[in-house]
Parts: sequence; structure tokens; C-alpha cells
Amino acid sequence: GMWSLPASEGESATAHFFLGAGDEGLGTRGIGMRTEESDSELLEDEEDEPPEPQIIVGICAMTKKSKSKPMTQILERLCRFDYLTVIILGEDVILNEPVENWPSCHCLISFHSKGWSHQLFLTHWRTVYRILQEEGIDLPRYAVLNRDPARPEECNLIEGEDQVEVNGAVFPKPFVEKPVSAEDHNVYIYYPSSAGGGSQRLFRKIGSRSSVYSPESSVRKTGSYIYEEFMPTDGTDVKVYTVGPDYAHAEARKSPALDGKVERDSEGKEIRYPVMLTAMEKLVARKVCVAFKQTVCGFDLLRANGHSFVCDVNGFSFVKNSMKYYDDCAKILGNTIMRELAPQFQIPWSIPTEAEDIPIVPTTSGTMMELRCVIAIIRHGDRTPKQKMKMEVTHPRFFSLFEKHGGYKTGKLKLKRPEQLQEVLDITRLLLAELEKEPGGEIEEKTGKLEQLKSVLEMYGHFSGINRKVQLTYYPHGVKATNEGQDQQQEALTPSLLLVLKWGGELTPAGRVQAEELGRAFRCMYPGGQVHSWCSPLPPGDYAGFPGCGLLRLHSTFRHDLKIYASDEGRVQMTAAAFAKGLLALEGELTPILVQMVKSANMNGLLDSDGDSLSSCQHRVKARLHHILQQDAPFGPEDYDQLAPTGSTSLLNSMAVIKNPVKVCDQVFALIENLTHQIRERMQDPKSVDLQLYHSETLELMLQRWSKLERDFRQKSGRYDISKIPDIYDCVKYDVQHNGSLGLQGTAELLRLSKALADVVIPQEYGISREEKLEIAVGFCLPLLRKILLDLQRTHEDESVNKLHPLYSRGVLSPGRHVRTRLYFTSESHVHSLLSVFRYGGLLDETQDAQWQRALAYLSAISELNYMTQIVIMLYEDNTRDPLSEERFHVELHFSPGVKGVEEEGSAPAGCGFRPASSENEEMKTDQGSMENLCPGKASDEPDRALQTSPQPPEGPGLPRRSPLIRNRKAGSMEVMGGAWEKEVVKLLIGQYLMNSGLNTHLSISSVKHK
Repeated sequence: GMWSLPASEGESATAHFFLGAGDEGLGTRGIGMRTEESDSELLEDEEDEPPEPQIIVGICAMTKKSKSKPMTQILERLCRFDYLTVIILGEDVILNEPVENWPSCHCLISFHSKGWSHQLFLTHWRTVYRILQEEGIDLPRYAVLNRDPARPEECNLIEGEDQVEVNGAVFPKPFVEKPVSAEDHNVYIYYPSSAGGGSQRLFRKIGSRSSVYSPESSVRKTGSYIYEEFMPTDGTDVKVYTVGPDYAHAEARKSPALDGKVERDSEGKEIRYPVMLTAMEKLVARKVCVAFKQTVCGFDLLRANGHSFVCDVNGFSFVKNSMKYYDDCAKILGNTIMRELAPQFQIPWSIPTEAEDIPIVPTTSGTMMELRCVIAIIRHGDRTPKQKMKMEVTHPRFFSLFEKHGGYKTGKLKLKRPEQLQEVLDITRLLLAELEKEPGGEIEEKTGKLEQLKSVLEMYGHFSGINRKVQLTYYPHGVKATNEGQDQQQEALTPSLLLVLKWGGELTPAGRVQAEELGRAFRCMYPGGQVHSWCSPLPPGDYAGFPGCGLLRLHSTFRHDLKIYASDEGRVQMTAAAFAKGLLALEGELTPILVQMVKSANMNGLLDSDGDSLSSCQHRVKARLHHILQQDAPFGPEDYDQLAPTGSTSLLNSMAVIKNPVKVCDQVFALIENLTHQIRERMQDPKSVDLQLYHSETLELMLQRWSKLERDFRQKSGRYDISKIPDIYDCVKYDVQHNGSLGLQGTAELLRLSKALADVVIPQEYGISREEKLEIAVGFCLPLLRKILLDLQRTHEDESVNKLHPLYSRGVLSPGRHVRTRLYFTSESHVHSLLSVFRYGGLLDETQDAQWQRALAYLSAISELNYMTQIVIMLYEDNTRDPLSEERFHVELHFSPGVKGVEEEGSAPAGCGFRPASSENEEMKTDQGSMENLCPGKASDEPDRALQTSPQPPEGPGLPRRSPLIRNRKAGSMEVMGGAWEKEVVKLLIGQYLMNSGLNTHLSISSVKHK
């Protein structure tokens, strides 16, 4: 009679915690449980119904564990299942009462905790390793030294200076020595003498330490140990937490072996970073879970040399501080219990089959198809202006540096790493010291350049090589002689190096925010990403309750194959990391995300462009472009023919603004002169001495930026250097957006004029005629096109691969089906080129296809591919169709010109939105920003409603905000993303490519131009 179970009607319908008598009295609520009011709200309709049967779930563990924060969070969510009641057994009951007197329950959750040990296998390393081996799971090579007098054959140890031999197996240092009992955490790692010898002693965390270095180099002589080879990782351990065989949450933490200092966050918790498991690791998680018969199980993975090794199995353990994990865990445990017990209680319970994870979605044509592949090519976010300086150097020290880093092999050298930049800085300081002793005429210009080289290299007080680089190019006859050819004077024939210093171009804080928000909004491209009107309002915290959760669920149930590639530029890499952070709801700094998630794609020029080596076609185009723009006369009909043969709307608009290119350049030059004059005046003002501009720039650096443009734009001959126009636009756009508070005069006009010029120069540098555009585009993005094609084909071939793993297919409705996501982050050149291929590659005949015609008209109206421009390709499959029929596959192309410009003149033309809304979504007009209903199905030409919103995922009724977007937005600031993201949906038919690859596209293509 010491236990009361719910009997009264009001109580039975809602789950409460009931705590054992040994605790705080009967019927007390669990910590942080819902309040009475919220209970009664949920029960309004159920007040008068007869009591429903309840499944009683008992929690059997020591108080420290059963009342721990993770347990409380999970039980709180478990109680949201209508038919589950949770009771926690008190410690007194567990330890002192016979089991017959325990309260009756239908399901018992019990686990090992200190003071109540009922765990056999997991406490002994040998058993753990044996089971892992039997299951064929990779683990480090190991041997057991058993100091048991009864078994002398297991106790042969021969110790050398840099190795031990255990029962015949040799382990060279570094190796690991673990006590046989898994409860003993005193693990030692021994280092080779070449690295300084000694050992690192690991232990259970004490305060902020988890290990300490010791000079002791010889192994322990008492006790039994396992010896295993040391696995070199990237300094992180991966901790994996399973909930049942099909779900695993993984996070990385700093390896305790590094320096023993535990990284803690502001709340004092050890810092951990969520990570993604590979398909093989997910299989390992499944095997561990099944082999050790632990539904909830934690184990450690080491990732080394492209392999994953299990090095520890801990048994029952929960993730700390991850709301998403708590949601998932409670949901899976609840479903498992209901699946087992609901039938015998006649409880109405439809088993949610795994079907909910199959990504079925409406496509543009309105049919329901399964999403198979998402490929996105995205430009990096907002950056500081790019700057560069060139100087010829002949000092022997530069030559020896060039030789040291292997420059003679190719005649070119890129120096980015901190120690390399330090060498350049050392040489620079040395030369400046030498020049001080012998001042002279020619040397003065050189001193100025060396001073600038020195100040840029010293700029941040430390090298983060991510934002500066030095390029050296070898000229056997000197730079001038090579460039001018004829003036073969004797003195110029000595070899020299051209040093090019590049700096700036870093991702700004605004750029980070843009990337992270786009990542968050991008989740809504995936099934389950929108809150549908047919969903009943879900209780707070329910899994499907926030936008984009479809992708996160897809991700954690192993059905998402994600790879993120970035070119080797710092701004592109950081954009990719920030996007990943938003996409996958990660927390913490960008660096670990970058290390774990972003692959560098500089292999075979996939995303990098050697900007310095232009093709002959680019040189021809540039020369023609410069010739036309250096004529001091209004544009005539032949100029229009020469400059805009494709008839691009935005180009014609800009030419109409410019009228006479030289006159506009005159105005631009006058405005720059005026600007540098204003900055100099500001610098005289004592109030502005310590003025900090955006991203810790100073007035002096700002002046350097502009006066260099002032010097270079107007050449000695009085003609204008057209190639400087993009830089001028870049700088003024940056200052108008980020340094507007300075209130400099004339910047708005400078922005207007330089944008008009840049909107002609930038796109046309990628080719003027259709043929040139294609030739240049292929030069830039042929490797990328091949890779995209491969991604689409691989989807097609996926099926056979997963049949090899029968384990994957058990109890899963659609075995081994994955959504493959490939994200390519790159710079403007690749985005322009790829778009040229789609526009001019003859994919479709626009005279025959109205939608394609609208799409091309939209692209033609876009003046600028701004930061975060996206090109997204989505591939769908209709499993009900014959595998060889035209209707089997459907490909969509989505495009957005990126963030909004600073000059809000309705600069972004409106397209027709994302997917045609279904009729039931018609009422959800408030749902701005939802990817699903950006445009009403009936009026397809209506401008996007979401143009005024940042890419905010829709909010469901009364749902908690999971990811607060930044609120204090100034309208028209560039940080607000470009309107609806999918401006015009193009039925992308990479027709020729896909037909050749055997992938049928959604439309039959009769008129593909063979290009």
C-alpha cells in the first residue's frame, strides 16, 4: 500500500511523475514538470471521458542518475505520450525492498549506476574487446597482459626503450596502457624518445584537467593491462550515443590526450561539437547497440587515417545539453514502448512506420515525388574589400626563399601558411633596416612598398593565414623586360621575382550571419521542413514542431548523405562552415565545424580559379571591353551590338544610365578624389584619432584603400583602367553598407555610377557574345560540371550499393534510400560560369517552352550575382513509374541572386516563387518566408510576398522559436537576405548531359542544341 497509482479520472489522462515513498512524498511532480494550467488546457476535451488504460513505465536507478538533468528532460518529454505514466523508484525501495514489493509496471527502464552495479560485460575491457572482435568492428591492435599467478603464459612482458613486447606482440611507442577493469580510468600513453619520451596520464576529469604529462617512460609493473597502438587523430574524440539500433547522436570533444586541459563553456560544461557520422560509422553504431544488447548505449570512436576505430564502450549514457537529442530520445523510447505494449491494452496506436522519413514532396509540376539529390552551388558571404600590391624583388634572400619552398619547379609560389609569411616578414624587416643606411632616389619607391608589405603582414598582430597571401613569380630576364619585350637593356636581363601581396577579402561578421541564416532557411528545402496546415497543433517541443526539422530528422536517422566542399580561400571556407552551422543546428565556433565538415576542393580546380592566368579568350574579351569603354562618346547602335549581343535587360539598363563611358569615369574619378580629401580632413580632426571603423579598420587603412584606387584608376596617359571598376564598386559598396555612420559626402552617387559601370564590366568579363561566354565558362567550371553530373548519376546507382548491408534493410520501409546533398561553396567566377552554361548551353528551346522563357527573362533582368548567390539543383524520383520511362526522374533548378543590395530601388526583380502552393496552403498567407507557399498557385506572375522578409522559416502556431533570427534589422541593410529565395523555378534540363547519362528528365527534350 505504499504506492499509489493514478486512479482518479482527471489524472489518468495525463502522464505525471510518481516518485517512490523513499523520496519526497507521494505524487510529487518531477522537477520542471508542466504546471497545472498547461495540463488542464491540454485536457479540455477529455475531462468527462472514462479513464483510459495507462502503460506504466518504471525508472529503476540510483537517485543521482534518475534525477539527473538529462533524465529529467527525457522523462518530461516521455510524459507527453498520452498513454504513458512514468514512476521513479526510490533508492530506498531499490536497495532494501524485495522485488515483489516494488510497484508493478509494464515496462522497466533500468541501468547501471554507482552503488547499484548490475553490469557484467562492460566492466571488463577483455570482454568488451572480444565482443567487438566477434562482431567484426575495427578496433586498435591490442594485447592483454594478465598478471595472474594461475596463468603465467599471459604474463610475458619485455620492455625496451622505445617499445614493449607483450606475449610476443610488439608495440612500438606511442602506445596506450589501459587497466583491465573498465572502471579504472587511469590510462597512460607512452611517447617515443624521438618526441621527448615520457608519458601522458589520463584520469577522470578533476576540475579543468583530464590528463597530466609525466617524465616517467617505463610501464607500470603491478596490475593487469591491455596494451594497444596509439591512434593519431585530429585532436578530437567522437562520442556516440545510440537510442536503439537506428539512431545515433555523435559529438566530438577535445581529446584529453592533447594537453589535458578541459575546454569549458560559459556554463562550465565541457565543450563538445556535434558531428556527423559516416555511413560506416552508423553501421558500427548499430552493431555495438545490438551486440551489447544496450538500447541506450554510449561508445567512443577514434577517427584516424580515414578509418574509424571503437576504443571504448560505456553502456547506458545520455547526451548532456542537447535539446534535439532529448526530443529524439524520448520519441524513440516512447514509440518503442508503445509498439511493444499498445496491442495488449487495446490502445489505439498507429505505429509510425519509418515512412515518415521518406522524403516525399510536391514538385513544381504538382506531383508527389521522392527527393533523391540536392546540389547547390553557393557564392561566399559579405567580405572586406580585396586588395593587392605588386613589387619586383631581386634580393638574394627572396631567391633563397623561392628555392626553399620549391618555386623553381613551376616558376610560381604561393605562400599562405603562418611560418611562411613570417619568413617574408623577416626578410622585409631586414631589407628596410639595410635601406635606412643607404637612402637614395630609386630606393624610395621601394621603401614605400616594403613599408606597406611590412604593415600588412603585421596587421593583426598574429598570422591567421586565412586572409593574407604572398605570390612569387620567377622572371628569368626581369619583370620589365619580359613584359615590354623590346627594351632588352643589359641591366634588366638579370632574373627577378614579381612579389604580389594579397590581403583583405575576409568574411565579415555580417557575412557569417548571412551564411548561417541561409543555412537555416535551406533546411526548409527538405521534406518536413514546413509546418503544414493539415498538422494538428503539436504540443510544444514535439519534434515536427519547428521549421526545417525534416532535414535534421533525416540527418540523424542516417538517411542523409551530406558533403560540403569549399575552395581554398578563407572567406569561402568560413562561409561553408557558417552555412553548415545553420543547416545542421550546430553550436559553437566555426573552426571545429570547418575542420570536421568542410572538405577542401582544391583538387583538380573543382572550385578554385587561378585568377592570374587568363585564357586567350578572356584576354580578347577584356581588350574589346576596355576599347569600347574608353571611347569618349555616347553609346551608339553599333556599341550596343558590340557590347550587348545577347540583349540582356540589365546590361541595356546600365548602358542607358551610363550613356558616355568616359564622362562617367570622369565623374567617378572626381568623386574618389573628393572622398580621399574628406578622409584626410577627418584624420586631421583630433576627435577621429582613435576612430574604429567596421571590422577594426582605421581611417588610415581606409585612406590607403582609396588612394591606391585613385592612383591606379586614371593612368599616366589620362585613360582609365577599366579593370579597376569592380574594385571601386566593391569598396564603395562596402563603405556604404558598413561605414555609413561616417557620413561621407558623395558616396551614394559614387555607388550609383560605379554600379552602372560594374554591371557592364563584371558580367562581360566572362564573355560578350554567347560563344565567348560558353568558352570562358567551360574553362572555369568543366570539372565542376563533371562532378555535378556524377552526383546526379550516383543517385541513380545508389540502390545496388546498399543491398550489400542487409542490416540496413531490417524493418525499414524503403531500405537504404538516401538523400544525397552536395554543397559547393565558391567565388563569383564559378557562379557566373555555371549560370552561363545553363543560359547559353542550349538546354531547352525557349521559343517552345514558356516556363524556360520566363526563367531566362528573369536571369536577364538580374544585374549582379551578389554574395550568397545560390544555384540549386533538385532531383526527384517517382517510384511508381517504369524505371526507364520519361516520367521516372524530374529535375528542378532554383536560383537566387543572393543578398539584397544596399540601394533599395527594387533592384531585385521578382520571380514567381518556389513551388505552386497547394489549395490547402492558400489560407496560410501569414506564413511568410515558407518555402512551400511563396506564391499562390493561381497567379503565377504575382511578385513574391516574401520579398520583404529575411529567409525566415515559417512559425507554427504557438511554437517555441528554436533559432532566433537577428531581430534588429534595418530595412534595406544588406544583411537581410534577398527576397524569396527561389525567384524563378526553372525546369532544369541539363538535357544533353542527362540523356547521355541515362537519366531521363521530366520533360521530353526534342530540340536540344548540340553544343
